[in-house]
Amino acid sequence: MNECCNRELRYENPLYLAEEAAALDLLSDGRLALGMSRGSPETALRGYEAFGYTGSQDPRGADLAREKFDLFWAAVGGGSLVDADPRMAPPGTRLRIEPQSTTLPKHVWWGSGTRASAEWAGGRGLNLMSSTLLTEATGKPFHELQAEQIDAFRQAYRDAGHSGAPRVSVSRSIFPIVSELDARYFGDGRDEESDQVGMIDGFRSTFGKTYAAEPDRLIEQLLADSAVQSADTVMLTVPNQLGVAYNLHVLESFAKHVAPALGWKPNWEGPVEGMALRQPV
Repeated sequence: MNECCNRELRYENPLYLAEEAAALDLLSDGRLALGMSRGSPETALRGYEAFGYTGSQDPRGADLAREKFDLFWAAVGGGSLVDADPRMAPPGTRLRIEPQSTTLPKHVWWGSGTRASAEWAGGRGLNLMSSTLLTEATGKPFHELQAEQIDAFRQAYRDAGHSGAPRVSVSRSIFPIVSELDARYFGDGRDEESDQVGMIDGFRSTFGKTYAAEPDRLIEQLLADSAVQSADTVMLTVPNQLGVAYNLHVLESFAKHVAPALGWKPNWEGPVEGMALRQPV
């Protein structure tokens, strides 16, 4: 089981976060999966300023988030960031955060809703988390746009000279209909069987469809989803308002009736948060 958490950088102290993340990675024996991003659109106007984080030229706080990430990234990479008090250490001594986890940089994921931010993440050597929306609308199906985003990320990763293969996750709302209660909640999925186009953050955006059907049909749909097939991890999103017991049923239904046919192995991260499914290596 991985220790997972997601952080919205507009609202974070980057050095404190670096120390927390390093400690958690050490305590979990290198099993931390840390998702980071600017953060989703919010109802508060420049809400991060109420927490003392000012200076952003972007009302969404994207520039502030990137600036904070740079400091976080330097810290988890072992950078010496501040001068030591000469009364406590030899003159010229520089200090880094403590503790340090050498595996943590490999466990950091960037949440991206655009091609540009995916390329930025690839260039930095991060892993990629791509959700259920992209801030573009070209008429192509969402899964094709997302597959192109993933390709751009991986190309940027290679072009920057990073070795190895970065991890890529995509999120999906998937509901196997295996009971009368499932059918009452989600019907046959026809109402949400198509992608949606709308405005978010002032951008015309594409929102991925909900998958709700009997297992055999879900298997066919997911095999045809080019982004799901390109990623190594799928994050299942669940409707928390339906309660823990029902969401556990949804995850178990997927793990039992759908995942084996796709060749995916479940990696539980808690019944309320969701479940990650990884392709066998």
